[in-house]
Order: sequence, then structure tokens, then C-alpha cells
Amino acid sequence: MGIGVMLLEFLSPIMQEVSYLMPGEVFPEFFRLEMFQRSLLAAIIVSIVAGYLGSFLLVRNLALIGDGLAHVSFGGVAVGIVLGATSPLHYALVASVTSAILIYELQSRNILSGDASIAIFLTGMLAFGLVYLRYSGVGITTEVESYLWGDLLLTSSSDLDTIALFCILSYVFLIIMKPVLLATAVDPLSSHVQGIPVRQIGLMFSVITAIVVVTMVQVVGTLLVTALLVTPAATAQLFSRSFRACLFWSQVFGLASVFLGLYFSAELDTGSGAMIALVAAVIFAIVTILNFSFKEFKFILGELKLR
Repeated sequence: MGIGVMLLEFLSPIMQEVSYLMPGEVFPEFFRLEMFQRSLLAAIIVSIVAGYLGSFLLVRNLALIGDGLAHVSFGGVAVGIVLGATSPLHYALVASVTSAILIYELQSRNILSGDASIAIFLTGMLAFGLVYLRYSGVGITTEVESYLWGDLLLTSSSDLDTIALFCILSYVFLIIMKPVLLATAVDPLSSHVQGIPVRQIGLMFSVITAIVVVTMVQVVGTLLVTALLVTPAATAQLFSRSFRACLFWSQVFGLASVFLGLYFSAELDTGSGAMIALVAAVIFAIVTILNFSFKEFKFILGELKLR
């Protein structure tokens, strides 16, 4: 029994009680049936870690790496599916971590720019996955589509254990290394002068990003990872005045996207991954409009006071 299943057994009675407070006809089932509870718990864990990580990605100008590594992970997923693996996410993890290391080395050694290396790995591994599936005779099955677009209902106990373990370890790492990660992102030269191993920290951060991205594939799919990794963090930046507040609100917006996305997907019978991505984008749009309107209101109020 892994940590994910243990968490589910602990939270299941609480989710059962909360189910009676949930709106809708189908959505309350996510709090009652074990299969749906597994999916909901995986989505919650992933959204919390993704929101926290996304804030660091934006500060380090690495918003695209999440999307790139998600596409890379599909190549690993394809290999796992063809080989009949119990959890293709393990193969995706190997592909994603290896690519993250290579991308970082290419960038740090000035062989290629970050965007160029990400683009090459993104298209190359995605194409490899699609070609390998066709060549092996598997093709684009329902399982394959679930990894492309995300399908929480296919989250197995093994997947939940994998997601929970990797997310918890990544979250602990990010919390412990928060001051160092922030320092190396804001001023890497001064950090290096002070004796902080900037290169090693950057490499570890890339590996952690790859691990978190793989856990997100089951929730929103390889093509929609940015929705939970970057969009809530970008929304939080508009809403917050400090990095600490940004870390908090990015997780709040991530959880809101997951809950609302699952609610609408359940009630409207749409794909969970796509709906979560859509809700995250809508929340960003609403916050952007409100933020702009508030600034305009303050400006007009200031002009009136001057008169």
C-alpha cells in the first residue's frame, strides 16, 4: 500500500460526509465512489504542487519548460503503453527527467538557447511517441487520448501512489529550498559570489519540474499541462503584492480551477482536463479585467482629487 492509497483511506470518510454539501447531480459522486475519490485526490495534490512550482517558473522565466517536458513525457508514455506497463507514468518520468537534464546542460553551456532546446525536445519526443504508437500497431486508443487530453477517471491506485509520492517529495524540496531558489532566480551572479551552487540548484530545479510535470499528465494531459502549471501562477501575480502571497494565491487559483473544472465537466459531460484548462483561463481573464478596472478606477479617483 502506497502513500496515495493511505491518504485516500484516511480522507475517504471525510469526503463521504462532505459529498452531501456538493452541488449538482454527478459532481457529488466524486466524494462518494472510490474511483472518483481517487481522481479527486490526485487532482487536488497535483494542483497544490503545480501552483507552488509555477510561481518559481515565472520568476525564473521558464514558463515554457513545463509545456515542453509534458510533450516529452508523452514519448515515455507511448513506450510504456506499447510494453504493457502497469503505469506508463514511470516511463514518462525517465523521459522527462532525462530531457530536463539535457535541456539545462544545453542552455547552461550556451550550446542552445533555452527556448530552442525546449522546442527541439518538445516536437521530437511528441513525434517519437506518435510514430512509435503507429509503428507498434497500438494506434491512438482511448488510453492514449487520456494521456494527451487528461482523464482523471482512469487514475488507478498505482497512479495515485506515484502522483502522491512524487508531489509530496517535490513540495517538500520546494519549501526547503525556497530562499535559495528565489535568490538564484533574482540575482544568480551575487548568489554565485556568496558561494551558492547556482548551477547545481538550477539542475535540481529542472529535475523537480520534470517530476511534477509527469504527475500532471494524468490530470490535464500532456497538451494542457500549462493550464495548471502556469495559468494559476500568472493569475496570482496579478493578484498579489509579494512573492509569498503569490505562492499562496497560485495554489488557491489552482484548486479553484480543479474543483470548478471537475464540477462543470461532470455536469456537462465534457473532458475533465480540457474543462480544468478552460476554467483556469477564464479565472485569469476575470482577474485581469478586474485588476485593470481597479487600476483605472484608482487613476480616475487620483485625478479627481488633484482637481
